[in-house]
Amino acid sequence: MRKIQMVDLKGQYEKIKDEVDKNVLDVIESTAFINGPEVHAFQKELEDYLNVKHVIPCANGTDALQIAMMGLGLKSGDEVITADFTFAATVEVIALLGLTPVLVDVNPFDFNIDVEAVKNAITPKTKAIVPVHLFGLAANMDAIMELAREHDLFVIEDNAQGIGSNYMHSNGTKSKTGTIGHVGTTSFFPSKNLGCYGDGGAIFTNDDDLAHTIRGVVNHGMYERYHHDVVGVNSRLDSMQATILRTKLRHLNEYNDARRDAARKYTAAFAMDQKIITPLICDRCDCHVFHQYTLTVKDTDRDALVKHLNEKGIPCGVYYPIPLHRQKAYQDDRYNEDDFKVTNKLVQECISLPMHTELDDEQIKFIIDAVIEFVNR
Repeated sequence: MRKIQMVDLKGQYEKIKDEVDKNVLDVIESTAFINGPEVHAFQKELEDYLNVKHVIPCANGTDALQIAMMGLGLKSGDEVITADFTFAATVEVIALLGLTPVLVDVNPFDFNIDVEAVKNAITPKTKAIVPVHLFGLAANMDAIMELAREHDLFVIEDNAQGIGSNYMHSNGTKSKTGTIGHVGTTSFFPSKNLGCYGDGGAIFTNDDDLAHTIRGVVNHGMYERYHHDVVGVNSRLDSMQATILRTKLRHLNEYNDARRDAARKYTAAFAMDQKIITPLICDRCDCHVFHQYTLTVKDTDRDALVKHLNEKGIPCGVYYPIPLHRQKAYQDDRYNEDDFKVTNKLVQECISLPMHTELDDEQIKFIIDAVIEFVNR
């Protein structure tokens, strides 16, 4: 059996090596390293893939979130509501901009932001909601957008883990996650479903005026060289990362299908075990792209399970071991532990199994057998 990886980037690269290597060398030969033709081509191809009017590439996913908020003109003291159970970047940029983070609980069945909790957290100071499509599963965007319209709020989608996921609206139509709110953001960190070989990110919107503002923000506030019309940052996707992303974008649906296939095999094997709660899989399964395959384990020592798997050569992840409301940087006297009952359980019970495009049946069976062996001993 091949060595099991949490993410097998080398195996994925080997299948597209010739194309990637040629394209990277072409960029080096061109010396168009910043804002070159490859960046513009990738932007257009991603716009077509997402069916969104504007894609603005940037340096990383955290910058994408910060720039989206800057583009919306949020001011110091404005409250921004987001999920407690997610990576810190989502709340980090809120705090960096002098805005007020407001953390709320998530749903136990999909780990995404709880719309009722959002509704209860809205105050006259609330200006935006940041739903996170956690682990690759679309959040309840119809309900979130309805709430935003009712209270005149912006919606910023954190799509760092969900690129390629389709959200099914209540009217039966579909939209790609990241394109439903006023603005969406993503990360191209190497381990993401669409990952480059360094850092990268992008911002999406259908709003022409917002897109114009953001294009200035990412480039020092300039629309014309040395004319700084808005306060900006230096956040650009370089051409070598763009050419790698162009190559991988052509395979993104195939990559996501491979992840879904592995997820179905995991779920089928765990279905009869009452101690193992598997992730939500929709009927056609295209609302989830399984950036992570995350279980919750009941009546089981999750940390001992991690140790057991590691001893068998199976890597795994605990996303996330400490909720944001307990992190030293984001503690706030307003928070009540009773308001985070779901998150507080998830941080004790969640475990993410290996999930990537190169998993084979032998590896999947070995992982499944190891989990079942531990939880039932």
